Amino acid sequence: MTLFRTLGAGALLCAALHGQYKTESAGAPPAEVAAIAPALVKDGIRVLKPDASVLCEIWLVSAEPKGGGEEQNTTWTGVPHGALLGVVRAPARWSDRRGQTIKPGIYTMRYSFFPMNGDHQGVEPQRDFALLSPAAIDTDPAAHPAFDALMDMSRKASGTPHPLVLSLWKDEPGAAAGVEASGDVNQVLHTRIGSTPVALIVVGKTEH
Repeated sequence: MTLFRTLGAGALLCAALHGQYKTESAGAPPAEVAAIAPALVKDGIRVLKPDASVLCEIWLVSAEPKGGGEEQNTTWTGVPHGALLGVVRAPARWSDRRGQTIKPGIYTMRYSFFPMNGDHQGVEPQRDFALLSPAAIDTDPAAHPAFDALMDMSRKASGTPHPLVLSLWKDEPGAAAGVEASGDVNQVLHTRIGSTPVALIVVGKTEH
């Protein structure tokens, strides 16, 4: 069972009361990311809010990143730190996992894990995260930025001392594709990178 598959009667009631998030085709990657488009899937995912407006559009990489080692308390073994996971377009203001504003624009999404220094205790059960950086300054799909370099890039997107973060983990094999309500506030996108199932919290805020 995944770390966040806690959908029950309460979550179903919440979804019924507040409407459901849905997905549809987003088409080809945006022209602004032509330099990294060959590494991306040809047809992205558009996440729709209950009012049918667009929350975000995501083009994931077509193959699972390889070549990383093992990290304690991560769910996705073997993915190198800083590996490109995809591109995200935000058509309107959005929020990351910490409640920070994601401004309208196009961002790369790279794999990271928060340090085990006590500062992030209780943030999530797993250390896996996806960090957003401005696509205009991140144009090499083969790059694997080190921790500090990736933090600096992502801070250029947030405009704060903290990077823009989305919670991510390797999903269970049988998870159905689409958006699922989890708990009272989280909306979790279930999808795949290559043949690997992954989950991404697209709506929700951590209390830490």
